[in-house]
Amino acid sequence: MNSRASDPRLQGLYGITDSQLMPNLNSMLFQVEAALRGGCGIIQYRDKSTGAKQRQQQAAALLDLCHQYDSLLLINDDIELAQAISADGVHLGQGDGNHADTRNILGPNAIIGITCHDDLQLAEQACSYDADYVAFGAFFASKTKPNAKPAPMHLLHDAKQNLPVPVVAIGGITVDNAHQIINAGADMLAVVHSLFSAEDITARAQSFQQLFR
Repeated sequence: MNSRASDPRLQGLYGITDSQLMPNLNSMLFQVEAALRGGCGIIQYRDKSTGAKQRQQQAAALLDLCHQYDSLLLINDDIELAQAISADGVHLGQGDGNHADTRNILGPNAIIGITCHDDLQLAEQACSYDADYVAFGAFFASKTKPNAKPAPMHLLHDAKQNLPVPVVAIGGITVDNAHQIINAGADMLAVVHSLFSAEDITARAQSFQQLFR
């Protein structure tokens, strides 16, 4: 059994930053802190647009903020950046680096998550690489990734029955449809737009967290 399977922080709302919704560092810190105040336990820093220096500055500032709330910061698709700022871990897509080497690079305490789309076999492979969680999606139409391939709801149930690690669901998740995802077996809800475009981000985060109680 993966030692992270019982980590209490690997449950509940999982917020992912978005450079469109957070055009600068100040707005990013403001919005992320609002989510953390609402009980969000994990933030993923995801930014495909800025230069390396700016990304490192943003990620380091987010790491400090997350740790003030005893929350985790994971870096999307960039093992070097995660290592440079001593982030809590990484989230990797299927085409991002050599999954098998990630644990050796980041060490035994790093949290490693891997995108597995709609494929249980990819998730089983991720577990063999010592992933701490696997992510499936998209379960609903996504504003962030409108062309994402749909994943069937039963996949979450199958994953919970067969995998030793927590399961993340992503893709168009809102407070109104999240109960379907949780009932199907998801341990975490990865949310971008429905969280960070909310008028009151803290209240929205609390609403998501309450669904797990």
